[in-house]
Amino acid sequence: MDSPADRLVAADVVRGVSRLLYRQDYIAVAEVPLGNGRRADIMALGPKGEVIIVEIKVSRADLLGDGKWPFYLDYCDRYFWAVPQGFDLALFDREELAPATSGLIIADRYDAAILREPVLTPLASSRRRAETLRVARMAARRLLFQSAVLEVELPDEM
Repeated sequence: MDSPADRLVAADVVRGVSRLLYRQDYIAVAEVPLGNGRRADIMALGPKGEVIIVEIKVSRADLLGDGKWPFYLDYCDRYFWAVPQGFDLALFDREELAPATSGLIIADRYDAAILREPVLTPLASSRRRAETLRVARMAARRLLFQSAVLEVELPDEM
């Protein structure tokens, strides 16, 4: 996602996916650093502690050039790809994109729809606790900085 247009489309997809997840009682946070140094486009926590990661792709080149997505699987119970309307969905049938286990969401800035549910692969309880704490603390820190309660700059890892 290099161009300003791609960033705008990605932001729209984040918004639509977040709205979809909210209706399903998942609270989504964008741009979440993981314990392995990677960054999830969206991480969402469910009412029973479920962890979902959503990777957003807005172009064919972005999708096919991405080799880092398997590193996200150890940090979630379910993994989704999310793309804007009009994206070539046939690309997600490729074996290297794990169509048998990953989910697929199509979104615009107003809403999203799940086209394919992912396989549930439960996290170990220690990893679930660590990731829940990580995302909750990061989200709370972001709220503090946005509310101007603290008069300091937001750290880069936010």
